[in-house]
Amino acid sequence: MSGTSISVRAQAMLKQLIEIYIEQGQPVGSKTLAEQTRHQLSPATIRKVLGDLEEQGFLISPHTSSGRVPTAKGLRFFVDGLLTVHPLGEENMAEVQAKINPHQTTENLLTCTTNVLSEFTQMMGIVTLPKREKIVLKQVEFIALSENRVLAVLVMNECEVQNRIILTDRVYSDGELKQASQFMNQFFAGKDLNVAREEIILSMKQDKSKVDWVMQTVLDVASKAFSPETSPKSDYFVSGESNLLSHLYQPSSLERIPELFTAFQEKQQILSLLDGCLNSDGVQMFIGEESGWSALKEFSIVTSAYTVGGKVVGVLGVIGPTRMPYNRVIPFVDMTAKLLGTALNQQN
Repeated sequence: MSGTSISVRAQAMLKQLIEIYIEQGQPVGSKTLAEQTRHQLSPATIRKVLGDLEEQGFLISPHTSSGRVPTAKGLRFFVDGLLTVHPLGEENMAEVQAKINPHQTTENLLTCTTNVLSEFTQMMGIVTLPKREKIVLKQVEFIALSENRVLAVLVMNECEVQNRIILTDRVYSDGELKQASQFMNQFFAGKDLNVAREEIILSMKQDKSKVDWVMQTVLDVASKAFSPETSPKSDYFVSGESNLLSHLYQPSSLERIPELFTAFQEKQQILSLLDGCLNSDGVQMFIGEESGWSALKEFSIVTSAYTVGGKVVGVLGVIGPTRMPYNRVIPFVDMTAKLLGTALNQQN
């Protein structure tokens, strides 16, 4: 850490204090360290070292004579230079690999990945949708619902399925919608979705009196099905939101709950944070206030980008307490990102 000098002894003591704090979740006092210390040091020496670490901003005392807890600065120093990462066992890897199965729709794959992140870590899992440079339409089917409501089922990029409910100008029969589906699959399958949309809009500008009833059905139904307004609004999948609540230890922390969930509903803050990880290699972390997001002051975010075709297309990770077991979470997030990328590559 630039501008900071910590003796080897102080580093060892900081490491042990943080490990005890992560395990127990309580402020750690000099007596506890003296009983568990790896070095034969007197309580007075330990108090002196802890005092120095507190002055340097690595520790803080929540209450008088209550022991000390690490600050975000202390945790950052610990994670960057003192952490001992434990590799995942083969049994865990096999279990996760079985769940992140490429033989399912992209949406289901991302949902499964989010659930895996949440279940394994007991924190909140999050996965952003892959950013596609090109979306190829493979197949489309229109299904009548009630009155003038139609379900458009779009299959894109081999396995990605989107269901869009649209409101048409009039009620269409099953036969009309079937013919519209056949027309779309004959002339637009294999084309970029944006190209198909532009061609449909161009056709709509033509004289409708010269267009037969099949084409009129196609124009009405397809133009609405391909409209950006009907595309999914989700930019990421989340799982285990309730896990965050179980990690709010202090009564004052409860005040952050409305702000926290409002931020996730509005999405912009968390998306900006995650998008910033797209240009970074390996695992990225934001500890406490490092995120610049007051609602996450008592939480850490551990992320890793995932790739398709050698290009970074999305980010996944977990959000949990600052006293999370980084030695297990970091390799798990890293491995999950690699497994998701492999599954998406197999789909393509």
